[in-house]
Amino acid sequence: MKCFLGFDGGGTKTDCVVVNDAGAIVARGQGPASNPTRIGFPAAMAALRQAADSAINATRIPLEVAALCAGLAGTGLAENRERMEHFFRKQFPNTLVDVRMDLELPLFAMPQGAAIVLVAGTGSAAIGRDAAGVIKRKGGFGPATSDEGSAFDIGRAAREMSRAQNASDAQHELSRQILQHLGYPNWAEVDLVSSGNPDDIFPRVFPVVAANADAGNACARSVLKSAAEKLAAMVVRLAESLNLVQQTVPLGKTGGTVGRSRYFDRAIDEELRSKIPGVVITKLSIEPAEVAAWIALQLFHQKGRAVRREGNAP
Repeated sequence: MKCFLGFDGGGTKTDCVVVNDAGAIVARGQGPASNPTRIGFPAAMAALRQAADSAINATRIPLEVAALCAGLAGTGLAENRERMEHFFRKQFPNTLVDVRMDLELPLFAMPQGAAIVLVAGTGSAAIGRDAAGVIKRKGGFGPATSDEGSAFDIGRAAREMSRAQNASDAQHELSRQILQHLGYPNWAEVDLVSSGNPDDIFPRVFPVVAANADAGNACARSVLKSAAEKLAAMVVRLAESLNLVQQTVPLGKTGGTVGRSRYFDRAIDEELRSKIPGVVITKLSIEPAEVAAWIALQLFHQKGRAVRREGNAP
């Protein structure tokens, strides 16, 4: 069966979707993180191979991969994208390969015209386009220089909160639950692990902060309120660069932190509406890997039409 693969790879996991020639989903697979700027290219490529094998093997029928599209974190740099393209072409010979930033997948799913997408997961970024189709982005360059308001940033902020002198009862309780969730007896051991591999620690703190914020913990709410302000500020910078601040513009929210905390979702929405009055906020329900698979299908048929036109040219 002729099929088309779609990948969504980030700092936490990698999803792969298989669709048939009619665009129907026939299988799904998953692998670990595949952001090469965080874990290196060998580990990222192994994760992509695992996700692909998981999805393809789930079909239990012979497949011909006609095209694939991979939206991958860490491919904003041309050399990174080219390296991933080479990997896919080696893994899938005679297959049409399209590699793009993971941020582009949810933007593709937005309505035609001006639109913005806020991605809030392990990392964070905003991407948008104006009415003329010009695309710009803000953020998404890793925790050293950006990713403000992300799960990583929230975990890091919660760690800093635990250092505060004269900590409140809310701080003590949040700190206790974080240590229990991480499985460490004290912060000294957490710091030892996070100094070598912070991705193994900080993003995992988010669910504890989210649950405590929804339960009314003032310290957790303060951390998430600050994160919401950072995310909104990033969106505003993007909207200003696209001249969309004073316009009615659809904004889609997506990423691993979206929908995980009523308090956090509400705080983000309030911050966005206070700064961009015409924003129309929705949660993107479509999975990025599905979008990638449909892009692959579309690109394959576009190429087929182009070949036919060339063949019919006088």
